[in-house]
Amino acid sequence: MSVSVVKDLTSKRGVRRALDLIRGDVHRVLPSNARILIKPNFVSAYDPLSATPVECVDEILKFLLDMTNPKEIMVAESPTIGRFNDAVKSYGYERLREKYGVELCDLEEHGYEIVEVEDDRGLPLSLPISKLVLESDFRVSPVRPKTHDVVIVTLAIKNMVVGSIRRGYRRLIHRGYWQINYLIAKIATKVMPHLAVVDGYEAMEGDGPVGGELRKWGAYFASINPVSLDSIVALAMGFNPGDIGYIYLLSKWGYGEIDPKKINVVGDDLSTIITAFKPHRDFKRQLEWKKHLRMD
Repeated sequence: MSVSVVKDLTSKRGVRRALDLIRGDVHRVLPSNARILIKPNFVSAYDPLSATPVECVDEILKFLLDMTNPKEIMVAESPTIGRFNDAVKSYGYERLREKYGVELCDLEEHGYEIVEVEDDRGLPLSLPISKLVLESDFRVSPVRPKTHDVVIVTLAIKNMVVGSIRRGYRRLIHRGYWQINYLIAKIATKVMPHLAVVDGYEAMEGDGPVGGELRKWGAYFASINPVSLDSIVALAMGFNPGDIGYIYLLSKWGYGEIDPKKINVVGDDLSTIITAFKPHRDFKRQLEWKKHLRMD
């Protein structure tokens, strides 16, 4: 499997080019007659820079429908700030229903299943996780790259994990820098995306994931391995993937590679995209999760 990289500063067509570069990988893992769930990121229903661009999801839909005749395609999310319907209208997602006949689903309205995970102390933690996410055959996580106030960056894995938790219960994973990284990784093992896409035509740096600043980048990425993809994107943003707790832990648990030398990068030269995003003001404090690593 590969991570595709595309540089395109002049248009918004890089998503499709990135997907075409990994078509063979996707074809191997995409079930026939699948229930496909595409979960964009609407952390806020009122701040376009915090959300996945509708153009990104449009390109994903065209790509998947060229490859398969799915049983069902849902575009589903549960914003942390604001209402789903407000996000759908303000971000132009209604056109996807009209154009492709997909369902636009508020995860809050489709039920939850209690999932038991162990916290960092080995104690059980019960969390309501979206049934739509758990029961889908093929999960897609398309995101805009952003810096974050707790876990350094928020990319494909975190989007799927946090958005899958029922609103009102997401605070249960916010227990400090170590705990949130550990719990994101644990929950990710239950809801890992099958396809991850990062649309970095415009990104967010600084005090993300909502209050940051626009960073025009023109970089696009795609992979069927979200751990490797998030690692390459983090590296391209100027961060060490090993500094991002949930990515580090998932790699240690065998879910993907974070060493860029061991990841098959295809497409444009990564060196033409690597830059240095302005981190969140609490970046150095966020690294405190490393103090809790068990050395055994």
